[in-house]
Amino acid sequence: MPRGLFITLEGLDGSGKTTQIKRLAAWMDKRNLQTVVTRQPGGTATGDRIRALLLDSGSAPLASMTEMALMFADRAQAIAEIIEPALAAGRIVLCDRFTDSTEAYQGGGRQLGSERVLELHRLICGDLQPDLTLLLLPSLEASLARARRRNEKHAAKTGQDENRFEQEQGEFFRRVWEKYREIARRDPGRVVVIEGNLSIDEVHEQIVEAVSERLVALHGAA
Repeated sequence: MPRGLFITLEGLDGSGKTTQIKRLAAWMDKRNLQTVVTRQPGGTATGDRIRALLLDSGSAPLASMTEMALMFADRAQAIAEIIEPALAAGRIVLCDRFTDSTEAYQGGGRQLGSERVLELHRLICGDLQPDLTLLLLPSLEASLARARRRNEKHAAKTGQDENRFEQEQGEFFRRVWEKYREIARRDPGRVVVIEGNLSIDEVHEQIVEAVSERLVALHGAA
């Protein structure tokens, strides 16, 4: 059985990843393409517990290295429990965030540097790389405003607060933004950048175009 396809969506909180991964999964479902949708942090029972610790603004202050280590603990569990089994079964894995997020947020935002992140990825994740990464880059201001509105609604509805990162200052997010652009420049064959304050439909159209091209290149069918 041919190995499946690993697609990740990246970008700042509020960039529209959650909406777009749902639309992409629906598009694939209509074409009878078997998908597994997951997210990081989270997606497994262990990962959801780690997510609550990492994102809850009421959590005790975390050292930057502790934060990064928890991200990789979550990722190792997701790879073992969800991603690798699905790829081995020939399925398409759609993952909301992967190691690019850690490089952007902890490597860039927390200023730990890319080298540490990439070395941990090699050691802990077996250097597993996505076949395609869709990087959503609306303006920094639009992303932050949308993320804060979304998290306030989520907290009011569920009682779960995931605002810890949104409490950071603007310079932190500027470093995250710039690190994402650095990643895209470094790996243009994998990372497709969808930039600007586009409508949901416009972003979806660009995603479908990029995914269709990759499906043809890898599997000979769209």
